Amino acid sequence: MDINQYLEIFIEEAHEHLQNLNQNLLNLENNPNDSYVLNEVFRSAHTLKGMAGTMGFDAILNLTHDMENVLDAVRNGKLKVNSGILDVLFECLDFLEESINYIAVNGKESENNADILKKKLLNLINTDNVTDRVYSEHQHEEILKNFQFNQYDESIAEKAIAEGMKVYKIEIVLKKDCMLKSARAFVVFKSVEKYAEIFKSYPAAEDIEDEKFDNRFRIAIITGESKERIKKDIESISEIDDVIIEEYYISNNVQTTSLQDVAIAIEAKESNEEIEEHHTKRKVGKTVRVDINRLDNLMNLVSELIIIKTRLEDIDSDSKNQNMAEAVEYLERITTNLHDAVMKVRMVPIERVFNRFPRMVRDLSRELEKDIQLNISGEETELDRTVIDEIGDPLIHLIRNAIDHGIENKNERLKSNKNPIGNIFLRAYQDGNSVVIEVEDDGKGIDIDSIKRKAIENKVIDKSEADGLTEKEAIDLLFSPGFSTADTVSDISGRGVGLDVVKTKIESLGGTVGVETITKKGSIFVIRLPLTLAIIQALLVIIGDEKYAIPLNSIKEITSIEKDSIRNIQGQEVILYRNSVLPIIRLAEVLEVQTSNEDDKEITIVIVKKGDKNAGFIVDDLIGQQEIVIKSLGKYLSGIKNIAGATILGNGQVALIIDTNTII
Repeated sequence: MDINQYLEIFIEEAHEHLQNLNQNLLNLENNPNDSYVLNEVFRSAHTLKGMAGTMGFDAILNLTHDMENVLDAVRNGKLKVNSGILDVLFECLDFLEESINYIAVNGKESENNADILKKKLLNLINTDNVTDRVYSEHQHEEILKNFQFNQYDESIAEKAIAEGMKVYKIEIVLKKDCMLKSARAFVVFKSVEKYAEIFKSYPAAEDIEDEKFDNRFRIAIITGESKERIKKDIESISEIDDVIIEEYYISNNVQTTSLQDVAIAIEAKESNEEIEEHHTKRKVGKTVRVDINRLDNLMNLVSELIIIKTRLEDIDSDSKNQNMAEAVEYLERITTNLHDAVMKVRMVPIERVFNRFPRMVRDLSRELEKDIQLNISGEETELDRTVIDEIGDPLIHLIRNAIDHGIENKNERLKSNKNPIGNIFLRAYQDGNSVVIEVEDDGKGIDIDSIKRKAIENKVIDKSEADGLTEKEAIDLLFSPGFSTADTVSDISGRGVGLDVVKTKIESLGGTVGVETITKKGSIFVIRLPLTLAIIQALLVIIGDEKYAIPLNSIKEITSIEKDSIRNIQGQEVILYRNSVLPIIRLAEVLEVQTSNEDDKEITIVIVKKGDKNAGFIVDDLIGQQEIVIKSLGKYLSGIKNIAGATILGNGQVALIIDTNTII
């Protein structure tokens, strides 16, 4: 069998299980006694083991098997969760992630082995002297406690016994090294169903099918066969370690029920309700994996449909045919709905990006010997898949920056009457057609004097310029290439590439990044991103003989001004507009286009915003608002300044899309 055809599925599912492992190990660190979280960790490791075994990746198979042994010992009281165990498990997680990333690139397993990690895991188990027998008895008691007959089960059993049949409770114990437990359980079910009716199981059949059980499960059957025949038949199946059979009898005296029996029944009911509640929380909607290239193709087809719709609207404006107008209106409704549907398909919760940060904060806080808590909110906020794939690195830089530069050490925080535990807040929320991501810390804030001093040392500005800088202008220096306030270069910061990378990446996605800070209180970095990069609302304008598009989400307002009201201050044209100074930018000069409105006394300007900055763009004329499809200029024209892309208009002409962020 050629397993290469399943490689992509393996990698995708493996990454999901690694993420699940990472999240649940962090949860386990905070709640060491949470058995549900521990079981989730065990299941993820076990599933990875089975997947790796199927694909023939022995290093992953062996390591996850050893992880299972440690988790088994923890789950059954042989070991207690502590920082030592979690550190080793996190090291194993890092090795698994590196191995799977290597497989994704090279199509085969790396030659690196995990012998050191295997020894560490083995040492953890060898520190314990409790025998496996204790584990088996504990597990056996759990199964018994949760396999009580309710009133409905008893009525079925009593009716069967009255008809001369026998009712048995059977406990099947699988071998510890059994690879595919659900498949083995399926064989047991099929074998027993030949001569019996199974009317109850623990865990439920769905959980057994999903391998949500240890190495034991129970079934209740109605049959005419003897105990010996059933036991012999099940034991003949491979990978079965033991079979325990009890016959169920009708109790003649219902008053003999002890308080202990009642307590066990109540405890079992509560346990089942708790399990059911956990399952409800974890319930995931039905999904289908779709290659992103197929979604891109679907988006392109919708884009073409919108272009044709625009063309029909142009034709309709020249025609007075009522039927034509109605058809175009109907087509517009359909294309709008189709566009919304495709966009929803492409939308992904930002949670998949946020989930990688708790582990990073944990490791960095240990390395820097700081107590830091990461608080995440709004992780259900959705963004376009293409934006999600690009936003991770900028957020990593901002969080590392907050940990290293923002949060003080314990002693400094105590001197400032602060909580010794520093907080980083990572928030996401939708604001109109944009998504806002905030990274806030309650540290010492940004030292403006330190920025100015470093800027003078690095010869970015001279002393006279530094003295004239406002707080906002000084903070903007942080985004300059190669600028850093760190005195020494460390593994975490000091090279001056972090915030420069953040700004470049965010602006390439059509977004903006801003900073607010209060000395000794903390800082907040605010990223604003468009919901999608494919289809947007834009204002079409005329400059010279060319048509251009300005994204509507960056436009504040449109107005007309007198040509004589423009003043030149230190080489920059400005006007006084609503009691504030507004810089004026002549788009014809920026785009190197011949303009025809130089003699006009009244000028049309489009006021555009970038964060808290505003600028007035001079245009020759306005066409109007239109839904446009953003097309890439391709590799050959990729570096053109001030242009974000192009769009095809209804008449087939190409209009360039102005990159307002770059111009401002």
